[in-house]
Formats: sequence, structure tokens, C-alpha cells
Amino acid sequence: MSEPTALSLIPPVVVLVLAIWLRRPILSLIVGAISGLLLLNPMEVLPNFAAISLSVMADETIGWLILVCGSFGALIALLVRTGGSMAFGRHALKFAKGPRSSLFMSFVLGVIIFIDDYLNALTVGSTMQRVTDKFKVSREMLAYVVDSTAAPICVLVPLSTWAVFFGGLLVDNGIAPEGQAIAVYMQAIPYMLYAWLSVAMVILVIVGIVPVFGPMKKAELAAKHGEPALKQVNLDEVQTSDEYAVKAAEDSFEQADNSGKLHNFFVPIFLLVGFTIYFDIDIWYGLLATLAVTLPYYAVQRLMPLSEMMEQMIDGFKSMLPAIGTVIAAFIFKDVCDKLLLPQFVIESLSPYMTAQFLPAVVFVAMAGLAFATGSSWGIFAVSIPIVMPLAHAVGADTPLVIGALLSASSFGSQACFYSDSTVLAAQGSGCNLVSHAVTQLPYALIAAAITFVGFVLLA
Repeated sequence: MSEPTALSLIPPVVVLVLAIWLRRPILSLIVGAISGLLLLNPMEVLPNFAAISLSVMADETIGWLILVCGSFGALIALLVRTGGSMAFGRHALKFAKGPRSSLFMSFVLGVIIFIDDYLNALTVGSTMQRVTDKFKVSREMLAYVVDSTAAPICVLVPLSTWAVFFGGLLVDNGIAPEGQAIAVYMQAIPYMLYAWLSVAMVILVIVGIVPVFGPMKKAELAAKHGEPALKQVNLDEVQTSDEYAVKAAEDSFEQADNSGKLHNFFVPIFLLVGFTIYFDIDIWYGLLATLAVTLPYYAVQRLMPLSEMMEQMIDGFKSMLPAIGTVIAAFIFKDVCDKLLLPQFVIESLSPYMTAQFLPAVVFVAMAGLAFATGSSWGIFAVSIPIVMPLAHAVGADTPLVIGALLSASSFGSQACFYSDSTVLAAQGSGCNLVSHAVTQLPYALIAAAITFVGFVLLA
């Protein structure tokens, strides 16, 4: 497709409709990608799909994602099987006296683990779900709290994977001088309105100032009436292998030693955070180093034979396959949208409204829509910054304010999109159905987004 047209909007609409209707995100993304390829060239759908899927699988980012997510699953399986996770749950119950306090504990834990949204989503969800289950809090509500303290918190903290990535892009595009990436990034933090509002919104929901309504209310009522947590698990409701992975994770938990020690939970978590910071906010290096220390640490205590540890790690890796599959499908879909020139169409359509006064608000709406449609928070930022920032300079818009609008859009897309990596992993970690999580949290995300839009209009 040589020129961007409105036809590029068809695949995202197809994906969103199918995801809600079928509740099968992977299938919805594949069908959406195929619909886009039909628009590109109906006679070359199969070879084009094969080429794009192979290109995605050869992408270093996807390789990194598979290793990181799988290793997270392996580490979590060890925490569960050794009883460390259960020990944390037992101690947490001494402080959590009801639904609100258990959710507030989840929120605080999410704020503490600010290094990376993957680390946050998987650790907090898997750690707290047994505590919130005890007080009949729906897994959807837990997943919402987890998701609201994943990307939004990481965006606001300059010592995180998000800050390192986006700071690097600012330098690469000449927005920040060499060596000043984080300094320029920090200037924009006060203007990352969506992240601030998302964090504020989840606190207001927890304490009851903002009422539970819509799909979330139905989920909460179901949990209060004793709907089994197992019924809410099953991330994609699709494949036997997915069900096997979930079953394996559940069996592992049931086998966990009730007399597990708290240090067997905290030592690996502290090691992971410490190593990640030590290796310049590289979560993959942090995971490798953590596993290298954790395995001997557990072996010295004779918690289980090394062969059994390996089996648990493999089961943990398997439990992440539905999440990995969803993100891979989302990458394929994004590539198809890029070939349809979807980002260019959206930006060109809105460019007449990009004056100095309205540019931050329009940038937020446009980029948030793109991030929501494609499930690509980091990718959209990388594509849009070379287009948006020169435009901002041309019309005399405030640079930190525009950067804040872009980061707000990225954090909205990461949280709100049905198939973004953060949403997928928050659902996976919390043991919640992916589409149920996305649908229940969306009204709250949209409220925060609407206030964010008004805020950018007023600040410009």
C-alpha cells in the first residue's frame, strides 16, 4: 500500500470485535492480521503471512521476550514449589484483614517492584492471588491493580526499563544530548498525566471512593458468591496445551510445602531487583544471575533434588506459553498494520489539528489510539517520535509536555489494549482470563484517559 487510507483501520476493528466476541485473543489477532494481508494483496496472503511470521520470530525482541517470560515462569514455579510463595501468603494474611487491605498490599508491592513491568505483573499477581482469593476478591480486580502498577509506575520512575528505553530514543532522535537522556526524561515526568491518573484511580477504587461498576462489578459479585478461582483461570480458553500448563502450575502449588520459609521467597526477589539494577536495568541479565544463585541456595537447603528443580522450571516455562503466544501474535499483527501505513494514516488525519495549543492533547489521543489498536507501546513511540517532535518544534509546543503526552499514550496502550504484553502478563500472573481482565479494567482506563486529554488541553 503506497498511500495511507482509512482501510488500515479495518484490521484493528476486526481484532477488537473478535476478541470480545470469541474471547480468544490469539485467534483474533491472527484473523486480524490475515484481514490486513487480504487488503494488501489477496493473492499473496499465505507467502506474506509466512514471511512476516518468520521475520517476527527472528526479531531479537521476540527472542528476548520468550527468554524473559519463560524464565519468569520458571522462577515463579520454584517460588511456589519450595513453599516460599505460600510462606509470603501466610505472613501477608497477618496484615490483610479484608478485601481492601489485601488489594492495598498488592498495590504497595506493585509500587515497590518498579524496575520492570514484566517483573511487576508476574511477581505481584502470582504472589497476592491466594491472599485476595481468601477475601473473595475477584481475580479481575487483582489483575486491574497489578496492571495499574505495572507500566504506569515504571513510566514514572526514572530507574526502570521504560526510562532506559525511552531515554535512549530521545538521544537517538536528537531530542536529548548524549548523556542527558534520563535528565530530559525526568523533565517530562510531571506531564505523564495518564500514568499519574491511573495510579490515583486504582487507589480510589481500592478505598471505595470510585465505585465498582460495569463488568468489574459483575466479576466482584461472582467472586463474593463463591465462584471458584479455577473457573477464572485459563488465559486464552483455547488450547489443550494451555490448560495443561495451567493445571501443571496448580498441581505445583498444591504440592508446595506448607512449612515453606519466607526467606525462600524474599531472597530470589531481592536478588532479581538487585541484579537487574546492577546490570544497568537489564532484566534478562538479572534473571540469569538470580537463577544462578537461587538454584544452589535451594539445593543447599535440600528443598528438592536438582532434577526436580529442572522439572519445575520447565513446567513454569510452559505456563507462560499462552502469554508468549499472544504477544507473538500481537507482533505479527503490528507488522501488518505497519505495512498498511496505519500510524501514518492516523497522524496525517489529525495533523491539521496539531497547533501549539492542541498538539499535546491530539498527540495523546492519536498515539493512545494507535497503541490500543496495535498493542505496541514501545513500538508506536519509536515510530511516532521522529514525526511528532519536529512538528512540536515547528509549532512552538513545549517539549517536555509533548514527551509527557507520548509517554502517557504509551502507558495507556500498555494497560488498556487487550493484547499488549503488560495486559497479557497481568492476567497471567493474577490467574485471570485475559479478555475478562481487559474488559473489566477498560472503563477505569478510559476515565483516566478522558481526564488526561482535558489536562493536556489545559496545560498547553
